[in-house]
Amino acid sequence: MTQDPGLASWLQLTLTPGLGAAALRGLLKQFGLPQEILARRRAELAAMAPAAALEALDSDDVRRAVELALQWAGGPGHHVVTLADDAYPRELLEIPDPPPLLYAVGRLELLQRACFAIVGSRNATAQGERNAESFAKALSDAGLCIVSGLAVGIDAAAHRGGLAGTASTIAVLGTGVDMVYPRRNVELAGAIAERGLLLSEFSLGSGPVAHNFPRRNRLISGLARGCLVVEAALASGSLITARTAADQGREVFAIPGSIHSPLSKGCHALIKSGAKLVESAEDVLSELAGYRPSGYASTTVHNGSGAIPGDASLLAHMGHDPVDVDSLCLRAGLSADQVSSELLRLELDGRVAALPGGLYQRLEKG
Repeated sequence: MTQDPGLASWLQLTLTPGLGAAALRGLLKQFGLPQEILARRRAELAAMAPAAALEALDSDDVRRAVELALQWAGGPGHHVVTLADDAYPRELLEIPDPPPLLYAVGRLELLQRACFAIVGSRNATAQGERNAESFAKALSDAGLCIVSGLAVGIDAAAHRGGLAGTASTIAVLGTGVDMVYPRRNVELAGAIAERGLLLSEFSLGSGPVAHNFPRRNRLISGLARGCLVVEAALASGSLITARTAADQGREVFAIPGSIHSPLSKGCHALIKSGAKLVESAEDVLSELAGYRPSGYASTTVHNGSGAIPGDASLLAHMGHDPVDVDSLCLRAGLSADQVSSELLRLELDGRVAALPGGLYQRLEKG
């Protein structure tokens, strides 16, 4: 990417401590591009910027930070995108607080694709991760770039599905784009940098500060035409993303689950509040106003609740809620040894997952 000659000015303003995004947007509105802002006497800026920020604006610390950012931007696959760039995603211009500047690694053209967000619990069940990955791949193959937050659990599964499909994936980070959090997703982040896009509004070197992640969530939903919540507890940060999506005028979707699972309660609360209940990727595509990819052949991907034809195993007695061995013995009329042996076979075959507390849950055959 050819860098904007005025990029150093954008960086100087965004890297100045105490000069927040809202103040910077005000300065841009009042005075024009960053070069024009910086050409003004500091007294002229005092009504719209904190005194401490103006004092730091021309400091050596800011100058060094700008030099390091420019050096980073010259690396392969590295990009810095400003509000004035054609590459800036149009969807973010529609939200109330678009970031003045974005750091990116990877395929910048993905910012111009139709996107769809998939989020959910970090403590996801095996079935939840399968659902997220399956939905993401189907929607990616339908032409929607999958957006999520690189967290473990549902986010990571959504990214894997997006990469496996044709439209790829964007990971929006709550850290600097040069850092990976959590560290267990280093390999996944590397794959996204090569075949998708890593994106952050936070300056290089920014660590995983707690308050950055709710701010990050507005960009996940802001980039997307809709947002699907796969699994979420009532206190999940995914519900923040979903509510932000609704506030931004995006469609909100949720996958229902067991009434006994804490990870279904957030999704059920969203559905009660008006989110669309979905059981397949086709349900999502049919609801996205004005979006229908040309040449898309419907390949229904269900949420794993359908019966498996011809199955004569314990699956016929398990249902779809978590269940313990004793209950299965009663339902199937088998001994504990027989049930345990069959559960082990099904688990090795990927048909059943062992859960905490001695419970087992049926999985979709992947």
